[in-house]
Amino acid sequence: MNRYRLVHSTEFVYDGPVSESYNEVRLRPIHDDRQSCLSFRLLTSPASRGTSYRDAWGNWIHLFNILPEHCRLKVEAESVVLAHDAPEPPGESLPLADLNARREELLEEFYDFMAPSSYVPFLPQLGDIVCAAGKRGDGSVGGFAQAASDYIHENFSYVKGATHVNSSIADPLALLAGVCQDFAHVLLGVVRSRGLPARYVSGYLAPENESEPGARQEEVIGGRASHAWVEVFLPDFGWIGLDPTLGKPVGLRHIRLACGRDYGDVPPVRGVYKGRVGQRLSVDVLVRPALDGEGRELLSEISEGPHEPPQVTERPQQPGQQQQ
Repeated sequence: MNRYRLVHSTEFVYDGPVSESYNEVRLRPIHDDRQSCLSFRLLTSPASRGTSYRDAWGNWIHLFNILPEHCRLKVEAESVVLAHDAPEPPGESLPLADLNARREELLEEFYDFMAPSSYVPFLPQLGDIVCAAGKRGDGSVGGFAQAASDYIHENFSYVKGATHVNSSIADPLALLAGVCQDFAHVLLGVVRSRGLPARYVSGYLAPENESEPGARQEEVIGGRASHAWVEVFLPDFGWIGLDPTLGKPVGLRHIRLACGRDYGDVPPVRGVYKGRVGQRLSVDVLVRPALDGEGRELLSEISEGPHEPPQVTERPQQPGQQQQ
């Protein structure tokens, strides 16, 4: 099945009334040659009207404001996505020994995806993984990238709570543990420090059939919720996806929401509000096939949305509101 129904619901509950809430969200799936966003709508409660635009990376950003006092804010995005088969990576790619000669050319086109960033500084500890991946690979840039992803999958432990949403790669490198966001950032650091362009991808992993051997493991590490992985640019071929968390190929079940230099470019929901109160956050993600076994639409079988009239047109944002 490669057609999916997505419902992503984020709710903030405040300890008292707040006002002048300004928000941006990145929840509209990418539409390109690898996947088609067949439908999308964004609902907010309290109801709002918003605007949208595409950022420098091609992601849809939705903006909305809620000025009156309110004690809750719910943002719900519903999408239907059709995933397409990606081109098979080449059997042979550029020899790793020839990569340095292409560095200037790659920097000119992909500087933002090769330079260090807030979450992905170039730390000395990355050198050990670069060396290990170089020895494990087949001597090509594609083999190096895959070996680096495999190394992280095999040597880092998935531990919820070991890091936090603002952790740079310093934390997972010290702990040899983290979550999918951390593993993606570490892989970005390894391949970028070796001279390959790479970008952070946020999205979802559609669950496997529960009878499959890896289904329960995937549920634990994000298979039924938000997920993150990496796309690496191979000279003379293009972008390939690598998932160091799962240790499996990126395929039809990986649904892309947004991409950027690191997590800081792609948070699903981000905003500020006026008020001296605390907040509680809950996030619920539903990913399911959009067709049943007989090819019928399942769109009516969705969780209930806000009762107030919709409207916003194309948005994105993520846990992490601030107060002013």
